[in-house]
Amino acid sequence: MSSSFDTKVVHQKLNQKQVQNSKNTPIYQSTAFTFEDLDHLESYYEGDVPYLYSRERNPNTDELSQTIAALEEAEAGVATSSGMSAILAGILAVASPGDHIVAADDVYGGTHKLLNAELDTFGIEVTMVSFQDLENVQQAIKENTTLLYTESVSNPFLRVENVEGLVQLAKDHGLATMVDNTFATPYLLQPVLKGVDLVVHSATKYIGGHSDVTSGVLVGKENLIQKATQKVVTLGANLSPFEAWLTQRGAKTLGLRMKQQSGNAKALASTLEENDLVQQVYYPKFVSERGNGAIVTIELSQQVNVETFFKSLGWVKIAPTLAGVETTVSYPIRTSHRALSDAQREQIGINSRVIRLSIGIEETNDIIQQFEEALKQSSE
Repeated sequence: MSSSFDTKVVHQKLNQKQVQNSKNTPIYQSTAFTFEDLDHLESYYEGDVPYLYSRERNPNTDELSQTIAALEEAEAGVATSSGMSAILAGILAVASPGDHIVAADDVYGGTHKLLNAELDTFGIEVTMVSFQDLENVQQAIKENTTLLYTESVSNPFLRVENVEGLVQLAKDHGLATMVDNTFATPYLLQPVLKGVDLVVHSATKYIGGHSDVTSGVLVGKENLIQKATQKVVTLGANLSPFEAWLTQRGAKTLGLRMKQQSGNAKALASTLEENDLVQQVYYPKFVSERGNGAIVTIELSQQVNVETFFKSLGWVKIAPTLAGVETTVSYPIRTSHRALSDAQREQIGINSRVIRLSIGIEETNDIIQQFEEALKQSSE
């Protein structure tokens, strides 16, 4: 088997005997698996038979988790019902009541809410600081700190994390690290290879890729994934077989989509940087040799009427999410980061003129022309 990304992602398949040699793994749309007799049933608990009940394990969820683990070069993985449940499972695999987490303050709004509004019910304390300077992280670490949490590429301002520095800091203090790699995907970055313990994906986004499935995947060190898997099973955060199958199908074209979408995003970002109607363009200068991702965030100039801009987008859709094959836009202040206070949004830099663009696979010039036309119409 070739070690190249595009070949490996297409040919990942669950390693098990099937009644028929189907080209694709069938959908095991079953709540449970049957046994011939009590000895056969007992063989499950002895580890000789893999499947009993789909909340605990299913061939389709196994195939998805094994695929993403392979692409991330991780030891193991677990598929979950969403990116948020994958984040929670990862955190609970490391942190217990009485423990403390240090997290980046510029993470996705849903993650921000989980860390600040929910983890205290588990008895877990959270401190959120800017990770732009690791001295901030150093100062936030306490005696009961167990985990450092961040995103490889932040949402929505696309700050590229200093993963190597963070891993070294964690090692110096005996801490675990967890990185959300949703924006970069394993096509661009593999944080595990830089020493990260757990890597999480909202597979709803680029891994699924077609805006038709909600799923999450957590990969990393086997001992931590075992703990996270138990949390997924106990809390009922498992992924259904059909959604796992859909996500796996989408993953096969991840490399092709990211290549096209990243190229389109780079071209659009470069064009918008020259447009006087855009005050600021946020787009990474270097994520990897393969590209810088498919998200462009802009801050409109004072000349642009924001409401008119959103009404002038033509075929570009307004959506609260990202990463489909179509180009879409979202309004962080009213969607992804709506739950944050005004002070929290101001600290991150999110204001009423900040817009996140998720770039699709359309013809590059068509995308550029549509945004230029929207800017022109909303400034007249």
